[in-house]
Amino acid sequence: MNGLSTLLIFVGLFLAGGAVSFWKQKLPKSVVAVLVIASVLALAAGVLRLEVWK
Repeated sequence: MNGLSTLLIFVGLFLAGGAVSFWKQKLPKSVVAVLVIASVLALAAGVLRLEVWK
């Protein structure tokens, strides 16, 4: 696991936590949707960069 994949996974989890927090605060769904999309993209990029797939 290299540094960039670790960073992307960490950022994805951070954004997912923010999305859950914003959902509980009843913020607009568009804000939550953007956070969820960004979280999924960051997590996917981090997982795809892992050395396991080579």
